[in-house]
Amino acid sequence: MSYQHSIGIRSHRFDTLRELMAKATPARSGDYLAGVAAATAEERMAAKLALAEVPLAHFLEDLLIPYEADDVTRLIVDGFDRAAFAPVSGLSVGGFRDWLLSDDATPAMLTALAPGLMPEMVAAVSKLMRNQDLILAARKCRVTTRFRNTIGLPGRLAVRLQPNHPTDDPKGIAASTLDGLLYGSGDAVIGINPVSDEPGKLMAMWRLLDELIARFDIPTQSCVLTHVTRQIEAIERGAPIDLVFQSIAGTEAANKSFGINLAMLQEAYEAGLSLKRGTVGDNLMYFETGQGSALSANAHHGVDQQTCEVRAYAVARKFKPLLVNTVVGFIGPEYLYDGKQIIRAGLEDHFCGKLLGLPMGVDVCYTNHAEADQDDMDNLLILLGAAGVSYIMGIPGADDIMLNYQSTSFHDSLFVREALGLKHAPEFEAWLERMKLIDAHGRLQDARQSGALPALTAFTEAAQ
Repeated sequence: MSYQHSIGIRSHRFDTLRELMAKATPARSGDYLAGVAAATAEERMAAKLALAEVPLAHFLEDLLIPYEADDVTRLIVDGFDRAAFAPVSGLSVGGFRDWLLSDDATPAMLTALAPGLMPEMVAAVSKLMRNQDLILAARKCRVTTRFRNTIGLPGRLAVRLQPNHPTDDPKGIAASTLDGLLYGSGDAVIGINPVSDEPGKLMAMWRLLDELIARFDIPTQSCVLTHVTRQIEAIERGAPIDLVFQSIAGTEAANKSFGINLAMLQEAYEAGLSLKRGTVGDNLMYFETGQGSALSANAHHGVDQQTCEVRAYAVARKFKPLLVNTVVGFIGPEYLYDGKQIIRAGLEDHFCGKLLGLPMGVDVCYTNHAEADQDDMDNLLILLGAAGVSYIMGIPGADDIMLNYQSTSFHDSLFVREALGLKHAPEFEAWLERMKLIDAHGRLQDARQSGALPALTAFTEAAQ
């Protein structure tokens, strides 16, 4: 089936839904690299107008990646909830946009609708939206998850404390963790990206974080972001693992490039559940994604990078995660060239994930060779805060000295909380008050007044 739309006297034809979706996408370097982007702004607008007329139900019939060729497609189709889809089944993509922005689309209705949406439907409607539309619609989505605390409540913003170290030095990791805790970061997770995947070193990191959390009774969770196979092996050896992590993508071939498949994720999920380490819930998976990952693996099937990204959210949704994080600017300018493209992609990813029922965080970040700077990140940060983002990253000085990219600092979370009146996860907030690290109004206190500081400092100095 072909699609067409005229602008003035010129008619634009799009031979497939895949082509129409790609050419309706806001300009980004990855789609030009893949050869799927619109050639002109006029062609892009014609594609948007044609896409707006496509019935949502058509996505059930015209699959962008064939059912028999891709297990992510099979997951999407087999898990589709027709009863949940019913309230919007008669709408076009453009009509769906109008409904999402109307007062009729309440938080309760959006929650009930999520299982009845295919990722491709959600990606399509996002292509018709301005940035302000993405913010407003995402703000109405309510997604709450629990493990040792509660993530995603309205008016709350959590932070992943990211204490990476270029040599996995325990003292360096412990020092960065202490720094973050003193600034009130860490309620989403204390998560380390390790340099080494040597089992002994990984086990030492899990034990270090487990001892810290247990000794100071911190209502948070830990994670060492190594490959899922290492985590399954470590669980079998009795490692104190809270969250099970894996990077995922939106096609079977892209996931294969990560060394994973859906069965492996299911095995990891069940292994994590068997430990029963959650205290207020059992959402224990942590997934990271990013626009461009399928293209970088030559596994995109001619689908635009943003639609591939949203398909990854169907993979995440199956495993009821505590956290999903789009590392939006990390892959580099080959995929998102500058601050404008990174900001747009971050708002798209957050909106699409939330609409599909996921607890979305965003790593507000860029690489040093991108045409972006910290002012761009400030802009994206405050826009995501207004959109109701579940969590962001907290990194010493916003500079990850192991992964070598720029993100958000502990100070940035203080800024966005104060500017927008946001609070910590409630259980973590109570702990910070108890430790005298914040006052009853959530304001940061002088850590020297906290009775816990000597013990925390001693723990850091003794880290092995």
